[in-house]
Amino acid sequence: MKRREFLKTTAAGVVVSSLGRFAPPLRAADAIAQVAVVRTRNRAEGIASAMKLIDFPSPRGHKVLLKPNFNTADTFPGSTHSDTLRNLVLEMKARGAAGVTVGESCGPGTTKDVMAKLGIPALSREIGFDIIDFDELPESDWVHCDPPGSHWKEGFGVARPILEADYLLWTPCLKTHGFGGVHSMAIKLAVGVIHRNVRMPMHGDSVNMRRMIAEIHHGFKPQLIVMDGIDIFVDGGPMTGKLVPADVMVAGTDLIAVEAVGLAVLKHHGSNEAIMSRRIFEQEQVARAVEMGLGVTSPSRIKIVTGDRESAAYAARLNQILAEG
Repeated sequence: MKRREFLKTTAAGVVVSSLGRFAPPLRAADAIAQVAVVRTRNRAEGIASAMKLIDFPSPRGHKVLLKPNFNTADTFPGSTHSDTLRNLVLEMKARGAAGVTVGESCGPGTTKDVMAKLGIPALSREIGFDIIDFDELPESDWVHCDPPGSHWKEGFGVARPILEADYLLWTPCLKTHGFGGVHSMAIKLAVGVIHRNVRMPMHGDSVNMRRMIAEIHHGFKPQLIVMDGIDIFVDGGPMTGKLVPADVMVAGTDLIAVEAVGLAVLKHHGSNEAIMSRRIFEQEQVARAVEMGLGVTSPSRIKIVTGDRESAAYAARLNQILAEG
């Protein structure tokens, strides 16, 4: 699909400078967010099971923009596993999606080269999805965003296809981040939708970086998040790190709830000092997201749902960690 064709078939309209019409609604303070947890090493079964356990907006009739984690061409969990991408595309099609487009801006390295090394163009031809390389967007298709009270000194550009998307599907990996982010999961996945020219300054701001990551979500909200934790980095990351088999698939619609469960997984499997020494809702990405009203406000508002005995036993431990903070 050509870029202009994609833009014409997404939700049309003028993007106002405040991004008010795209801002996610505030979640009621007493709302409960369900998060599916499935113990498995089979991605197809794990994704299908997780999606059956939760309520989420139907993709039927919608054009889905799927945002993976193709930061680099490193093997999973350095980048989204091709089986995860494959099964999410097939699930969206089976549920009546009008089409699926994978959109990304990688780095370091060009998006075109990273996707080629990961075999994404070949996969798109095999199962039928489109690709949009945000790096190839003209400057007119980058929308300047400067959220009120943000830690971005000059704001940042967001790829217009994200803001005008009919349906956003987020698929992060579950891992630590060794370059200042602390953790790289559902919240940090948004770094791939902002302009390349602001990413290095963001990573260079050691004081505000984690808050800035959360603030990227000011103008949009994914309808569904499916996080692959089959293998995780408990230290290092995001490209390479200390690898641990966690055998888990996580899914939900609440950005903060999914992130919090991911942090509980890291704690359960024994992560680094930056993860283990701080309460989950005290992590700066999470705390800033809460301030912005992007999801649940505390661990008590998260309900982990499971479909089998092994997953339930694992979830019980995650619930304990969430309660402890």
